[in-house]
Amino acid sequence: MTSRIPRDSRLRLVRPRPLAAAPRAVNQRRPPRPAPRPPEGTPAPAELARMARSGLAGAARVARWADAALGPGRAGATADGKATLSPATAERAAGELDLTAAQVRAEWDTARLAGLIEVHGDRARPGWRLRAWDRDDSAVLRGWVALFDAWSLACPEPDGHEAAAVAEVVSAMPQVLSFLQLSAGPVPVDQLLDLLQQRVTELRTERCEVPYGPRPQEPEAEPEPAPEPAQGQAQEPPPAALAPLLDWALRALGAVGALTYGEGQATLTPLGSWAVWVKLEQICVAAQSPAGNIEQAAEDMLRGCAQLRPNAARAEYRAWLAARPVGSAITELLGAARGEDALLRGLAFEALRVVGAPAEPEVRAVLDEPALRPYALLWLAEHDGVDPEDAHEVLTREEATWLWVDTAAAVADHGEAPMLVRHLESALQPTVPALLDEVRAVGHPRTVQVLVALAAAHPDPALAKAVRRAAFQVHTGGS
Repeated sequence: MTSRIPRDSRLRLVRPRPLAAAPRAVNQRRPPRPAPRPPEGTPAPAELARMARSGLAGAARVARWADAALGPGRAGATADGKATLSPATAERAAGELDLTAAQVRAEWDTARLAGLIEVHGDRARPGWRLRAWDRDDSAVLRGWVALFDAWSLACPEPDGHEAAAVAEVVSAMPQVLSFLQLSAGPVPVDQLLDLLQQRVTELRTERCEVPYGPRPQEPEAEPEPAPEPAQGQAQEPPPAALAPLLDWALRALGAVGALTYGEGQATLTPLGSWAVWVKLEQICVAAQSPAGNIEQAAEDMLRGCAQLRPNAARAEYRAWLAARPVGSAITELLGAARGEDALLRGLAFEALRVVGAPAEPEVRAVLDEPALRPYALLWLAEHDGVDPEDAHEVLTREEATWLWVDTAAAVADHGEAPMLVRHLESALQPTVPALLDEVRAVGHPRTVQVLVALAAAHPDPALAKAVRRAAFQVHTGGS
């Protein structure tokens, strides 16, 4: 004979905790790697920061003006709901700063790329780097590197070129910059053009690209056929097509202070040489690590980082990001987040945290996607300065429950049974019956699998029975 007395005490969660990410595997500690030394002749960090402050003085000046003139309670920066200067505001700033409106807009854009001004929805506000500008050399250097990473946005690309051709040049420029850094001196533009041509050809070959377009009519007399490209080998792009794009890339990099360009040659500045060395070092560190995922696609890279400690994983993310254009990297990470693997979804947003401000527009754009919305809301809250421990408060109850199920799916697929049991502690609901009611209502596609795995893993027979019943009800559509 069984007792019908409710046994809620056995179904009560141990202690509610703020919503957290999936537990991470703990590996053995590795001895710290000694800090690498920059190449001989590289200025000290303080001198590099002085150079960066000098190059960004105009942007910092406009950012400080905006902080004082466009702060809370004052006239807004925009008239059209976008985080760009309105004509009236640009003219006002030009008059007060003794600049032209075009100069104000250019410095405003530079300040945004360097993180001196942060864009949040339809508002712009001073970034944290502006607060630390005069006292924190590392903040200044990180701001300049952010501008360096966004060099392709600093100057408009030339007209008359396909977007695919521009993207190829942007993807090939890291190798050109590496060659400039290793040369440690002026390099003729013709030599850079030859290198760019080779790299673009490699990129097309990797994609197994087949030349397309109208085929020329065959002449009546058949001449001796020219040798065809080897199987899988793309045709080299003509130098005449790449020369204007290389000129644009060098001018844009010159505009951000990464190199000097003129008289048919280019030379990295000390700041540019240092930044390229930093990125090469990140790539080398990742290549020597147990994971070494810099050559992998985003999904494979994230899987390789799944078993790493948080600091080691972030180092892999930084190296992976350093090896590709930031725009395509963000797109690839969000593509991985849209997959069926919930673990990759969480790790993709961890990698996007390393990206920082450049990822904000793309993260905001996925708020309408139910599978990504909770992750995007947490990312945006932390980006806005909310403490990670409190970021879960931006989620509605339904969003938090959906994220709990998604995280539980990641643990069920990749973790151990005790981890799934401990995951109960992160639920917002005070009791298991309340949790099961809301889990059934939230409609996550993995609900049944998660509940079945939880029932199999939990040592409490009464709780396991309640969870199995809930899984059956979801499976059959019952209440």
